[in-house]
Amino acid sequence: ATVKGRVVKSAIEEYHKKKAVNHLRANLQYMLKGRFVANKAITEQVLAQNRGRKAKDQPPKKVAKKKPEGTVFTEEDFRKFEREYFGRP
Repeated sequence: ATVKGRVVKSAIEEYHKKKAVNHLRANLQYMLKGRFVANKAITEQVLAQNRGRKAKDQPPKKVAKKKPEGTVFTEEDFRKFEREYFGRP
């Protein structure tokens, strides 16, 4: 049941042709070959030029972290208040 002029292909051969190739080793060699690190000011300038004017293209605003507000009372102060207010020894 073959069409005239069509060659039957092996499923294994098709699998090997379409199988994903792992390029990790070659990419690591390429990345490790060049050790040039650009100046931070230059990289910031390039990134700023590449940003659009839309809100989605803008970097997120850095929010200053609030310090947790501590209490000025100690455990002893709480115990003293409890004794005075509730009348417990």
